[in-house]
Amino acid sequence: MASNNYSYNATYNHSNASNIHTPYGSGDPYYNESTGFINPNPNKKGTSKWVKIGIPVALVVIAAAVVGVVLGIRHKNSSSSSSSASSAEAAASQAASVKNEIGLYPTATDSLYLLPIYPSTTNTAAFTSPTFNPSSNVALAWPSDPWTPPASPAPTSVRPDRPRLIAPSYKWQALPDLIKNDPYMKYWNDTIFGNATAYYSLPVVQYYMDGDSGILDNAREIKMRVKAFAYAYRMTNDTKWVDRAYKELQNCVSDSFGPSGDLKWNPTHFLDTAEFTAAFGYAYDWLYDVWTDDQKTTLRSNMIFYGLNRGLIAYNNSDNLWTGWWSNNTQGNWNCVCNGGLTVGALAIVGDDTTGTAEQILGLTIDNAKQNCAQAVVTDGSWTETANYWYFGTTGHAEMSSSLMTATGSDFDLLTVNPNFEKTGLYHMYITGPGSLFSYGDHGPNKFSTTANGMMLYGDYFKHPEYVLFQRDQHDAPEPWSMFWYNPTVAGAFWDGMPLDHFFTDPLTQWASMRGSWTDENTLYVAMKFGKNQGHQTHNDLDVGDFVLDALGTRWAGELGSGDYRSENYFSNDTQGSERWLYYRKRSEGQNTVLVGAQNQLVTAAPQILQNLTTGDSQGSSTVIDLSSDSTALFTGDLSSAYDTVTEWKRGIRLLNGRKQVLLQDDINASDSIMWRMHTNATVEISGTSATLTIGDKKLQMTILNPPDGVTMTQGPAQRLSTDPPLIDNQVDQPNPGVTVVMINLPAGQYSLQVLFNPQWDGMSASDFVTPPSVPIDNWSLTSHNSQ
Repeated sequence: MASNNYSYNATYNHSNASNIHTPYGSGDPYYNESTGFINPNPNKKGTSKWVKIGIPVALVVIAAAVVGVVLGIRHKNSSSSSSSASSAEAAASQAASVKNEIGLYPTATDSLYLLPIYPSTTNTAAFTSPTFNPSSNVALAWPSDPWTPPASPAPTSVRPDRPRLIAPSYKWQALPDLIKNDPYMKYWNDTIFGNATAYYSLPVVQYYMDGDSGILDNAREIKMRVKAFAYAYRMTNDTKWVDRAYKELQNCVSDSFGPSGDLKWNPTHFLDTAEFTAAFGYAYDWLYDVWTDDQKTTLRSNMIFYGLNRGLIAYNNSDNLWTGWWSNNTQGNWNCVCNGGLTVGALAIVGDDTTGTAEQILGLTIDNAKQNCAQAVVTDGSWTETANYWYFGTTGHAEMSSSLMTATGSDFDLLTVNPNFEKTGLYHMYITGPGSLFSYGDHGPNKFSTTANGMMLYGDYFKHPEYVLFQRDQHDAPEPWSMFWYNPTVAGAFWDGMPLDHFFTDPLTQWASMRGSWTDENTLYVAMKFGKNQGHQTHNDLDVGDFVLDALGTRWAGELGSGDYRSENYFSNDTQGSERWLYYRKRSEGQNTVLVGAQNQLVTAAPQILQNLTTGDSQGSSTVIDLSSDSTALFTGDLSSAYDTVTEWKRGIRLLNGRKQVLLQDDINASDSIMWRMHTNATVEISGTSATLTIGDKKLQMTILNPPDGVTMTQGPAQRLSTDPPLIDNQVDQPNPGVTVVMINLPAGQYSLQVLFNPQWDGMSASDFVTPPSVPIDNWSLTSHNSQ
């Protein structure tokens, strides 16, 4: 399917009430490849072989690759269709004129991974250093807030006008002119209205209890719809949007929606309760001026009964596995989402709530989130869980922080209590490759209104324009939060001056990101992680040494992603004997790493980084980058602690030949059999100790250099080994159709296993590739492999 142009297309094709056509093509488990339609109620046991980013596209719901797998071909359409404003609109100021002349930087989105495609140009006048220019872009700047917060802000002392959450009235008043003068805001606004129109015609969300995921999909979809309806009303004053929002809200407290009584919003899976509470909070606040008194009473009483009161019970039972465990030393997405939803709901009704419930909640959530949610970013900016769970955590954190700031005048240090939070934008940028995220571990449930748009809030607050510039080009940018978190005085290109490589060295995470370009979708990208096998809230795999590799617009080595969250004991624990580790996608054999003795890695593994070196190349303002032949980066580590049957295991990866080739090396001494494994969607042809991988019309050659005695290269399906311990009880392993495992087998012994990857670049002949010398990992340096 062709990729979607960035120009807005407000055509919506409905085959029936439950399907919405999306021009973005495949990119999530909702997408039906055979019909080309979105399915609002996907079966999470699906087994699409493609990996997806899993964040909402502009038109409709996009979900995480809960069931998705690996990698694959990247179909692209580089046809240009940038959005430019008319000369009349551009006349507001010279800055606005320049901005509209440039329009949207990307010319299209990739149809599979939904990543932006940039024009190939050396015109550096359009792409300058990232900056905010409030003085020169007066016509593009938000006005100052006319409200003066109290000198000593308090969570219960809120601004007098409505809305008070995220988008105060002065921003709504300024929004029409900003939309006229900013092509991104115009595109987002058009798309939000398109979404609202599509949602308007759908039936209300139907109750669906999805095993261990509860009714989280229901809650997040309702939140997504209500945000769009409320936005559309405030931009038009058309009360049809209010009526449709109320219909959605009434349904999720009706007798037909789930069980009766206080379990309706499923507080035993408190994420559900929190997201329902947030949806009601935003609706109550954004539509406050148009609700009748009876409607306000209904919304408020239901939010208190099903949401805030359940929150008080959860806090009073913080040691209970099924209620408030997330409030007890839980530094990850659960704490952010739960505290965020409760805070939003409480802020929305404080002052109207005569029960005192909102005040009690605000006395609990803020300090708890500072101690837990805000600490989910480790010292290097990485998220404690996985690359996809970063979305859930930062969305909850950003919504909570922003709502507090606009409602009370303070974030109460939620943004700054952890000094490393400022770095998390870099984590997200570097974890994103041209072939999608480095999606190690679990992907999470469907995302709906969960996006990466917290990048815009963080970029503005921490003065990192590159965060804002990066995120505004992404396909999940068009939604209401973008309209108010975006600083429209931002200018330049995120890639100008951005280093190609970055190393994340916190002991919990330990990973590297290396690439050849920020703007060429065909570039080489390699990411590898060491890190610990525990401490990730049971969302990780046993994957020390795991890596991904992109080149030629496709992913050649990639991730299987989440298993089925409803599987028996999937989230049991992260001890060595956990039943979680019986599932192939969570086992060491399901990763792109080395298997010793056909056994899982030790959960106690504590890898050590040996070297992380780079020639320090940064991209300039041009989207075309010219690299010297000695441009390189490397990442090496001692992974011996991952197995008790090895006396040494050092793994290193490096870029060669001006970032056109990759060398992956394992120096290992094991007392049991050794199996090197890599998962791919390619067709694999093996000849001796070399293999040719083919995806579409693209090829990659991989070769074992200096083949050790006894080595063999084979291929096989991505499934549990015959020697694996049996599944127990009701466990069913998830299949991985279309995925091939390339295996390199060695008997017990001491080896230096060197695998060279040569993407077959256009215009590059066989003689243009280099064959590096054999160098022990301990002796690697930036120049150690320069001679042939």
